[in-house]
Amino acid sequence: MDKSRLELLRHQYEPRLPMALRGIVDYTEGEATQSAGQQDEIQKMFPHTYGLPTIHFHQPQKGETDVAMPTVDYNIGVLLSGGQAPGGHNVITGLFDKMQQLAPQAKLYGFLGGPDGLVKGQYRELTRDIINDYRNTGGFDMIGSGRTKLEEVTQFEQARQVMESLNVKALVIIGGDDSNTNACVLAEYYAAQGIDIRVVGCPKTIDGDLKNSVIETSFGFDTATKIYAELVGNIERDCLSAHKYWHFIRLMGRSASHIALECALRCHPNICLISEEVAANDISLNDIVAQIADVVARRAAKGMNYGVVLVPEGLIEFVPAIGRLIAELNTMLANEGDTLRGLTQSERHDYLMQHLTADNAQTFATLPTDVAEQLSLERDPHGNVQVSLIETEKLLSFMVAQQLKEMKEQGRYSGKFSPQHHFFGYEGRCGAPSNFDANYCYGLGMCAMMLIAHGKTGYMAVLNHLTDTPEEWLAGGAPITMMMNMERRSGKMKPVIKKALVDLEGAPFQHLQRMREEWADTTAYLYPGPIQYFGPSALTDAPTRTLIEEQTTNE
Repeated sequence: MDKSRLELLRHQYEPRLPMALRGIVDYTEGEATQSAGQQDEIQKMFPHTYGLPTIHFHQPQKGETDVAMPTVDYNIGVLLSGGQAPGGHNVITGLFDKMQQLAPQAKLYGFLGGPDGLVKGQYRELTRDIINDYRNTGGFDMIGSGRTKLEEVTQFEQARQVMESLNVKALVIIGGDDSNTNACVLAEYYAAQGIDIRVVGCPKTIDGDLKNSVIETSFGFDTATKIYAELVGNIERDCLSAHKYWHFIRLMGRSASHIALECALRCHPNICLISEEVAANDISLNDIVAQIADVVARRAAKGMNYGVVLVPEGLIEFVPAIGRLIAELNTMLANEGDTLRGLTQSERHDYLMQHLTADNAQTFATLPTDVAEQLSLERDPHGNVQVSLIETEKLLSFMVAQQLKEMKEQGRYSGKFSPQHHFFGYEGRCGAPSNFDANYCYGLGMCAMMLIAHGKTGYMAVLNHLTDTPEEWLAGGAPITMMMNMERRSGKMKPVIKKALVDLEGAPFQHLQRMREEWADTTAYLYPGPIQYFGPSALTDAPTRTLIEEQTTNE
């Protein structure tokens, strides 16, 4: 495969490694843990992997001469699960390099296309030549990814047979909250059956919602938000140059608004909507429209008929009335999906109007036809609305235009409103990882290997103190069960890793809150520019504004 000059240079980058993962690695155990919610239910479901202690890696203390590296006499499997995120390849390279240190004779097998490849026995051996070809690169194209859920005993047994045929006694699942829930379920099943296969996870998602007391950030969030922030900054510069457009920019983040918030902190847009704030304050869609129209009118009064609005992808689900509607639609689609699939669009609309509760039917009736249709479409494999198909930015700008028309007739607005629409999603998922993500992912891969080598299962690899230099990062593992609670999925209560929403009391959101009026009424745009891979550390290695705000405040 041909390679650009940047790719060739990035192949030479050597990730910076925490001191705790260099040379001989020992570990200590922390306190026993419990789940994030519904402790009794989670414990009953995961009796063999519940309550495990946290793991902390470190180099042997002075005078400890009897500490030796654990031996590995088996092969390792790895798979990528869910949507792509920058740095996934570096998790695999870190895993491979540490495996080679512990057991040069061991083989690493990559299962193709995600969990489906594991179940069907589709794999490739990842040799050093292959690994070297993907160092510090974006994408998941080394082995591909998939969204198949691992939740059936037949799948667990098929996977066991595949791994046993390859002498694979440890599996690393690189994925987000649902994928790591799969890892926990698989680890519990094999432990309960007395099957000698360990399962370890790594925290991936550009959405940034896989974070908690032990996971400071998921990998890929840093790179993706820097890519999006560059694009937002470019649009702000164009906005200020043309002086005639309002740009409505929808950003990824179905379940949380971390991406929108990070981009706002980096770029200072005129308006940044936060889904969690909308839900907490019971803000209606009409209220959101009125707020945007008010800012548009205030800026127009100063001769500024332009601006930038950031819209989280999942906003529409967080509007309370629409959220209640979606919850009922989810249940109906889970129970009556076959009936609904056989109807035309107009028939499906009429059927839903007749069978929804009165309040939800009223909300459904007020939605534009295309939005109503998108809300009633098939769900994703996890039973969620496919919000990426809902063009919320266009819905908002259309409603704002209608509001401004009424305001103009009332003499409360005299400007011009010309909207432009953007959706930034796939642009950020496969970018070449930033130095932060290259380092972070490589360390996660090494952590995963050390957890396996020390016989751990049902854990997630963890690195902490991420605003320090990489050499000072703390390394270890956290039991996946400690992150879990019970949630309704596809009409049923299931154990899942609890998503982290934007904390409205947290430092990042509070910073946005303090600056909102100033950013709305003035033009305070920042232009972060592209990711820098070469140059001063202050430019190349800086973490996200979110991490900086959180950890500075915590200190």
